[in-house]
Amino acid sequence: MKKIILYITFILTFVFTGKTQEVIIESGPLIEFEKKVHDYGKVEYDGNPECTFLFKNTGTEPLIIYKAKGSCGCTIPEWPKNPIPPGSLGEIRVKYDTKRLGPINKVITISSNALNTEEGICILRIKGDVVPKVDDKKIKNN
Repeated sequence: MKKIILYITFILTFVFTGKTQEVIIESGPLIEFEKKVHDYGKVEYDGNPECTFLFKNTGTEPLIIYKAKGSCGCTIPEWPKNPIPPGSLGEIRVKYDTKRLGPINKVITISSNALNTEEGICILRIKGDVVPKVDDKKIKNN
């Protein structure tokens, strides 16, 4: 009976303290981004907002990015098509179509062979606000 109580106590302690074992990856490709969210702030309508997400392969094997996909047609990512060697840097460029007024809140889904992602998927995000273009003639007249 004491063993059962001790066993139940151990399990409950483990569950309620939220302690989990950290998985240590010894070898393979790993992707580490400088940032995962880019805030454009206020962008004028029909402007040319582009941003770059820098990353590094901190693993021991080449990193391959299979695909980068925007959450809609207004978000266009470009990514390296060749493997990124261990220790090397890479970048994912994202262009947003600003012919839509209002808030920007879009996701870019990155598919790769990185072992430190959930099933090879990493999520990047862009945000901001597209505002009406300022008319230069109105500014000069004031």
